[in-house]
Amino acid sequence: MKDFIIKATAYNGMVRAYAALSTNTVEEARQRHDTWATASAALGRTLTITGMMGAMLKGEDSITTKVMGTGPLGAIIADADAKGHVRGYVMNPHVDFELNEKGKLDVARAVGKEGSISVIKDLGLKDYFTGEVPIISGEISEDFTYYFANSEQIPSAVGAGVLVNPDHSILAAGGFIVQLMPGASDEVIQQLEEQIQSFPPISSLIREGNTPEQILQRLFRGQEIKIHESLPMEFHCRCSKERVERAIQGLGEAEIQSMIEEDHGAEASCHFCNKTYQFAEEDLRLLKQSLSEN
Repeated sequence: MKDFIIKATAYNGMVRAYAALSTNTVEEARQRHDTWATASAALGRTLTITGMMGAMLKGEDSITTKVMGTGPLGAIIADADAKGHVRGYVMNPHVDFELNEKGKLDVARAVGKEGSISVIKDLGLKDYFTGEVPIISGEISEDFTYYFANSEQIPSAVGAGVLVNPDHSILAAGGFIVQLMPGASDEVIQQLEEQIQSFPPISSLIREGNTPEQILQRLFRGQEIKIHESLPMEFHCRCSKERVERAIQGLGEAEIQSMIEEDHGAEASCHFCNKTYQFAEEDLRLLKQSLSEN
């Protein structure tokens, strides 16, 4: 099944929800960055949540999230747009630990229980929306729940999970974001809290074959759910050789000449997708010539 995200409302519009199937997206990220199991889980959770946050946007808007804990993973960075495109990487992909006391991948140890989560939204305006909150658990889902409540003042519940096979490939990945709309009744709030607390791990539901729609149906227990949109989710990077060429030209003629004389070429890698672009001496001469002509 291909990955996708759904947008929905329930409880007569008092609750809005997003749910994602992201197994293939997380697997592609794992392959691109050679992440080990615990790193895959941390990156996969971040990618899944960021993808759903991207689905909250419109048009050409985009969002970048950064999980910067004190653990050995270092920074986890992801970005997404309103079309279901998401990409991301972790600073130190080769991090793995024994399972924690609950028998799960020890994401909190890898991320660290101190640090910050920051969110930058490019809404096509002159200024960016930025928000930052401290990490409260290192489990990522709980940390984004805290972000929504404190930075955006939206009571939310965030869940994301990743199951990893013994060969480190991704068995299942997915997530949900549930948010209370203004005017939600105390009865709805209490009912949701009880249902979320008893909800099984979302990665287990994905492994069992549940779709995002079925996950929300199970979460909302018989409530009428209105699906507003479904969009494909995929790992998609915006890098290109043309972008790298513009970046090289931005260094100026003197620096390009130095690359030709000292390095006899240039190589650049994209952090997000790990693709490498190589430029021979002749390529650099043409870039320099084009710069001087303009």
